[in-house]
Amino acid sequence: MKLGKEAMEALRAEITGRLLPGDELVVVGAVALKGTAVIAERKYSYLRQYFSEGFMQDSIRIRENFGVGGIPQQSRAWQMAVKAGASALYAMGEGGVLSALWKMAEASQVGLEADLRKIPIRQESIEICERFDLNPYKLLSDGAILLGIRGGEALAGEYRRMGLPAAVIGQTNSGNDRLLYSGENARYLERPSADEIGRIKQEEVWRD
Repeated sequence: MKLGKEAMEALRAEITGRLLPGDELVVVGAVALKGTAVIAERKYSYLRQYFSEGFMQDSIRIRENFGVGGIPQQSRAWQMAVKAGASALYAMGEGGVLSALWKMAEASQVGLEADLRKIPIRQESIEICERFDLNPYKLLSDGAILLGIRGGEALAGEYRRMGLPAAVIGQTNSGNDRLLYSGENARYLERPSADEIGRIKQEEVWRD
């Protein structure tokens, strides 16, 4: 179902610029950082039964160590993308990287293909999400940026040399399909629903 005029205008207000067919999609900063930190703090006692103290402290500070730092739009990483000629940028947040991909594609009216295996994500995020049966790619991802640019690998390499996780995860096209790959499996990118962290709050295990 297509968005109405007002909904589309509101969506486009969230995105800086517009993706163009042929742009490479680059993720800067690991995804699911904020969600990981929130769960680690709120469910510390429960998770400490399964993970070491060091693991827990790393999870709580994960955004500081693997995010772009501060407010994404004011970060060095954001300014580097603008200077390099990025077509579009989006500061991730609620709904995670899958929400970010859908929003940018919808606002720009482009198709895309993206490989989930290439998305930068920390092992801490994966393991904590597994304890609660959550999808880490739908988890609060403040601290990461999604952008579209020609020659994305060169820019991703610059970020990695700075010590930031970064990778080209896919490419846009002029079609209508938005496909996610994981190995040989492919599925369509769905319109985002509620963030996974909202679902965990409904679970009995969320309450100490």
